Amino acid sequence: MKKLKVGMISFAHGHAYSYLDSLRAIPQVEVIGIADESYSRVERVVTTYNLPYYEHYQDLLATNVDAVVICSENVHHADITIAAAKAGKHVLCEKPLGVSLSEMEAMIASCKEHGVQLMTAFPCRYLASVVKAKEAIEQGEIGEIIAIKGTNRGSLPSGWFLQSDLSGGGALLDHTVHVMDLMNWMTQSEVKEVYAYAATLFNENLAIDDAGMIHVKFANGVVGVLDTSWSRNAAFPTWGDVTMTIVGTKGTLSIDAFAQNNELYSLDNGKGQWNFWGDSMDAYLVKAFVQALLNGEEVPITGEDGLRSTIVALAGYKSVALGQPVML
Repeated sequence: MKKLKVGMISFAHGHAYSYLDSLRAIPQVEVIGIADESYSRVERVVTTYNLPYYEHYQDLLATNVDAVVICSENVHHADITIAAAKAGKHVLCEKPLGVSLSEMEAMIASCKEHGVQLMTAFPCRYLASVVKAKEAIEQGEIGEIIAIKGTNRGSLPSGWFLQSDLSGGGALLDHTVHVMDLMNWMTQSEVKEVYAYAATLFNENLAIDDAGMIHVKFANGVVGVLDTSWSRNAAFPTWGDVTMTIVGTKGTLSIDAFAQNNELYSLDNGKGQWNFWGDSMDAYLVKAFVQALLNGEEVPITGEDGLRSTIVALAGYKSVALGQPVML
C-alpha cells in the first residue's frame, strides 16, 4: 500500500492537534515528524507518539516528506509555504492563507512553479449541515441566491492571536475567512465590494479588534453580511458558532453547523456546556487532502480559495480606516 509521508510544521494553532489525530487515523499516511521552534509546545505529542522532532522546519523539509501541514502563527504562513514549495513538498496551510495579497499571490505562484499543491484549511466545508445546504442549492431547491446572513461568533483567543505582529489582525481577520469561504462556495461568485466595522467592544485593554461586522456585494448581485466578533464570554456553553441564513428566490435555508450537541450541566464545570457529537470536519478535511495527493488529483480547497476569502477581510480593515465601502 502506497503511503503518503506527512510532516507537521508548528503547533502554534490549536487545530494542529486534531489534524495530527486525523492524519494518524488514515492507514495510507505516515507521520514522519514535527517541526516547531518551541519544543515545550510539542513535547507531549512528540513523546506520546514517538515522533522525530525538528527545531527548524527547514530540517524537516530536507527529509523525504511528501507533504506538510502548517499551523504556525499567521505571519509565518507565507515563508514556510514558499520554503516547502521550493523543497518540492505539498502544503495544507491553516487559515487565513496569509496576511497580505502580495504574499498570498507569492505562495500560490511558488507552489505552481515547483509543481506542488497548496490547500487552504477550511474544514467548515465538511460540516454535515453545510454539505447538505450546498447540495440543496445545486439542486435548485431555493432558486437563485439573493442574500446571505452569517455568523462566526467566538470566544476571546489568547497568546499570539492577540498580537497583530503575529496574527495580522483581530476578530475581523480571524473570523471572516471561514464563513466568507462558504459564501464564495455557495454563490460561485466573487466579492466586489466590502463595507466593514471593527472595534474593541467586549474586552477592555485589548490592543486588537474583538468585534467585527462585514458587508459584501458579489459580482452576481448577491449581498451578504457576517458577524465575526469574539463576543462569547467565559459563561457561554461553547466556544462559538457557524451559522448561515441563505435567502433564495424560491425559499430559505438555515444552517446551524454545530447544533449536533449534548447539553451538560456539571457542578465541576460551574456552567452549562454544549458538547458537539457530529462528524469531525477536521478529519474530513485532512482525508480530502491526503486522497487528492495519493490519487494525483487537484486538492478541493485551493490556495486561490484561501486568497479569495482573506482579501475580503483585508479589504474590511481598509474600509474601517476609510469609513466607506471599498472595491475589490
